Amino acid sequence: MAKLTHFDEAGQARMVDVSDKAETARTAVAEGHVTMSADTLALVTRGTAEKGDVLGIARIAGITGAKRTSDLIPLCHPLPVTKVAVDLVPDPGMPGVRITATVRTSGRTGVEMEALTAVSAAALTIYDMLKAAQKDMEIGGIRLLSKEGGKSGPWSRT
Repeated sequence: MAKLTHFDEAGQARMVDVSDKAETARTAVAEGHVTMSADTLALVTRGTAEKGDVLGIARIAGITGAKRTSDLIPLCHPLPVTKVAVDLVPDPGMPGVRITATVRTSGRTGVEMEALTAVSAAALTIYDMLKAAQKDMEIGGIRLLSKEGGKSGPWSRT
């Protein structure tokens, strides 16, 4: 098992010192979904949800979430993200909305947490905007799909 770098020799939590790492281009992609009834999904696809444009607002929430990750996750470094793309795709077969976030930066540490936070914020926003119509929606499947850059190189979920 790899050594966990967020703990010092005494077992205390710490922010990892990345000052000696090389700056590289870094990308991370994460996904998740919100499952709901077909009737609730129809509110999304028809654009008739009471609170407005569910997918548009969720996309902005995801972008904002990626940019604010270090404010939410205590040991994350603040990063100058250079790209955040949040794709939201209604899926009648689920039924629900599939969410994918891609985050890029050029820096000394990766953007995996930013991609995961983008997906999470988008999913929570979808829930918030539709909870009046359906309270038993489920948020799930939030996971990293791939990352590139850094010392460990590329990684992809198989």
